[in-house]
Amino acid sequence: MKILLAGGGTAGHINPALAIAGYIREKRPDTQFLFIGNKDGMEQRLVPQAGFEIKSITISGFQRSLSPKSVAANVRTMRRTFTSSVEAKKIIKNFAPDLCIGTGGYVSGPVVREAAKLGVPCIIHEQNAYPGITNKMLAKRVKKVMLAVEAAKPYFKDADIAVTGNPVRGEILTADKEESRRELELDQRPVILSFGGSLGAQKINESVADLIARSGRDGRYQHIHAYGKYGGWFPDLLREKGVDPDACKNLDIRPYIDNMPTCMAAADLVICRAGAITLSEIQAMGKPAILIPSPNVAENHQFHNAMALVNAGAAEIIEESDLSGEAVIEKADEMLKNEETLAKFSENSRKMAITNANERIWSIIKQVLQIV
Repeated sequence: MKILLAGGGTAGHINPALAIAGYIREKRPDTQFLFIGNKDGMEQRLVPQAGFEIKSITISGFQRSLSPKSVAANVRTMRRTFTSSVEAKKIIKNFAPDLCIGTGGYVSGPVVREAAKLGVPCIIHEQNAYPGITNKMLAKRVKKVMLAVEAAKPYFKDADIAVTGNPVRGEILTADKEESRRELELDQRPVILSFGGSLGAQKINESVADLIARSGRDGRYQHIHAYGKYGGWFPDLLREKGVDPDACKNLDIRPYIDNMPTCMAAADLVICRAGAITLSEIQAMGKPAILIPSPNVAENHQFHNAMALVNAGAAEIIEESDLSGEAVIEKADEMLKNEETLAKFSENSRKMAITNANERIWSIIKQVLQIV
């Protein structure tokens, strides 16, 4: 069996593809896989690291600005729309896949489109509550549209739909709160986990600094915070606020969180962006959250992701336009002071979780390929 996968641009598109491929490899070790990614995308690093072969095409998205620079970029994108299809068609013909799976991002557009034209059965996976334009355009060309959440259904009215959830790492499903707290040497005070992604998010760093500094002074909360690649200034910001993070045992301030399952399991409250995979992990663990959607993503999809949880009583939201240190402190204190309220958030979050996404996706693949 040969499986072609296309998805890239962000980890939110790449990791689901890797999770799907990993699960198929467990079920059918003799399966051949090929990823197609954007030439300069992070998939060029992540896919080989996971042990899969990748080939490249060059594709980009349209910019909405009318500046000379954006107009020139859009002319290049129009040209790449044609050349990327030619590149994808050549790769697909050479590989001759039995199935093509698209997980979103610009790169999946020409790949899935050309695979469908060549008669290859195709399925796509949408991670967000508000679908990206690529998947909406591809929906009528594929055998099945797999959705992470029910809220995305209205955007695929004429498609064959299945709600599968987002693939979640096994460690997320098995991590234990008390064991994780022991491992991190935490006591029974409330634990807050906050982060803004691997690169860091300046607005999140700035807004949680007051909360962290207060905890450094009064010891009210234990706080794990990742400030990201571009947030190296953050420890100095805390020092300016009168707190030395290295001297406070209840503060764990670091650039990255490499043991996310452990840290999230230990947390009573999570403060973060509203990326689809992160939210799926929060739901799987039943974690109350304060979500701060990034306004700098296509289709404003993080806002829609966040509102799916807010409307279910599983999280609170602070939009970036309303974000401040005072707003974060007020919301965190409000959520953590009432154990019953916190437990309700946790229960509602866990109710939204789909923890068998890999099995559901594998079932659809077997159905489309008519295999057992």
